[in-house]
This record gives sequence, structure tokens and C-alpha cells, in this order.
Amino acid sequence: MTKNLDNEGLQAIAENYELFYIDLWGVVHNGIKLHEKAIFVLKELSKLNKKFILLTNAPRPNEAVKIFLKKMGMDNELRDHVFTSGEASLNYLKQFHNHDKFFHIGPPRDFDLFKDFKNNQSIDLNDSQYLLCSGLFDEHDEDLKYYKDLLEKHINKKMVCTNPDLIVDRGNVKEYCAGAVAEIFESLGGKVVYFGKPHEEVYNICLKKDEKTLVIGDNLKTDIKGANNLNLDSLFITSGVHRAEYKDENELESLLIKYKVNTKYFQKNLTW
Repeated sequence: MTKNLDNEGLQAIAENYELFYIDLWGVVHNGIKLHEKAIFVLKELSKLNKKFILLTNAPRPNEAVKIFLKKMGMDNELRDHVFTSGEASLNYLKQFHNHDKFFHIGPPRDFDLFKDFKNNQSIDLNDSQYLLCSGLFDEHDEDLKYYKDLLEKHINKKMVCTNPDLIVDRGNVKEYCAGAVAEIFESLGGKVVYFGKPHEEVYNICLKKDEKTLVIGDNLKTDIKGANNLNLDSLFITSGVHRAEYKDENELESLLIKYKVNTKYFQKNLTW
């Protein structure tokens, strides 16, 4: 049975775990400001000498996200725990596609992802050897049909998706993510290599098999599904990306069935 931690807080189970994978967007911040109660949790885990990784499906290198969090006011010692899907994909690209031409699908702000091999970028989709998707173009950030039309003649190329998320909430506004474009590409028959939750590659970089681990996240399709894939315990934060679907505790079971996942704990917001 899934346990509600709203009254007891994370402190009730913290001693049972050695390592915590904690999602950033939706758990620690909302894209605009930090959640102070979640920041307090991170500080308490530090006091207990617990290891935690701020694992995020951000299509940027670790350092770019750390700068973003600094602007929000997060302390340096907490920012040092960040690991991104962008960093994981960057390691892969340098190893296997260091000299291949790519076509970038995403906004200019994601330039940090490929600045080390920027000379390999092709502005002509026809001349590229693979597709690097970090998000949506700024001028087509709401029109998914645009990407179907753009990509339907290029399904022979591999797509590297640096953020498997479909949507994210920036404050109260929903935004499509790279995963939405990748999903379209797959529906057309294309092959996608994903980096980020729920795919186990991003966990295996920093997971030790003998550590008792808890995954904390607000996305059932990525955070909680990733935990299930690796047989790890999880804590579902209900006020994040699924808040419109979750009204009260009575709806939790049907929501878990809908997304074909299970979770050991749930909490409205991450609190100590």
C-alpha cells in the first residue's frame, strides 16, 4: 500500500536510505522560483551525511543548470549535486558522434549542449547525419504538427533526445519538451536514443548497486517509471506535473494504474 507522508514528512523514512535521486523541476523549483521547503529537505539530508543527486531531464550540461539555479538563489553546496540528461547525452555524443554532422531541433539557448562540437552543426536538415533534439524551436513551440511535417522524410536518421519529458510547468504555464518531438518522430517510424529519466543509462552513471536508494519526483512517466524500471523505491510528489489529474488521495490508485507504475510513498510537496 502506498503511504502518505504529508503529515510525517521525509524525515520519517530518511534513515532507511543511503542515496536519494531528487528531481529538480516540479520538486525543488517550478521554473521560476525555488520551493523553500524542498530546499530545507536538501539541507537536512546534508546534515545527516546522506548522498543525494539532483537528477533532472534538462537538455543542458551540468554547469548551465547550476548557473540557472544560482540565479534562483540556490546555495553552491546544493548545486554541486546536479546531474542532467544533457550531460549524459553530451558524453555519448563525444564518444560516438564526435565528427558527425547534426541538425539541431530546439531553442538557441540550448547552444551550450554542443558548443564543443559546434562546427559539426548543419543548418540544412538534408545534409545532417543525425538529429539532436533538445526541445522545440522558439517560433514553433506550440505547433507539434510542424515537427511531423518537418521530420516525416527523415526517419532514416537517428534522433538523439536530450530530454524525454513531454511537458513541463513553468509557473502556471505548460510547455512542450523534447520528448514530445521525439514521440512524433517515433510515431513516424524513426529511431530515438533517449538520455534522461526513465531510461536507465542516466541512473547507471551514478548508481551503486549496493546502496539503498529512493527516487523522488513529480512525473509518473519519467521519475516514477524510472524508479520502477530499476526496482527502486519512490516518492511521488503530487503537486507537480500531474496536479490537474490528482485531486485527492482517493484518485491516486487510478492515476498509478493509468500510467502503469507504482510508488511506495506520496506527498503533496517535498517537506521534511
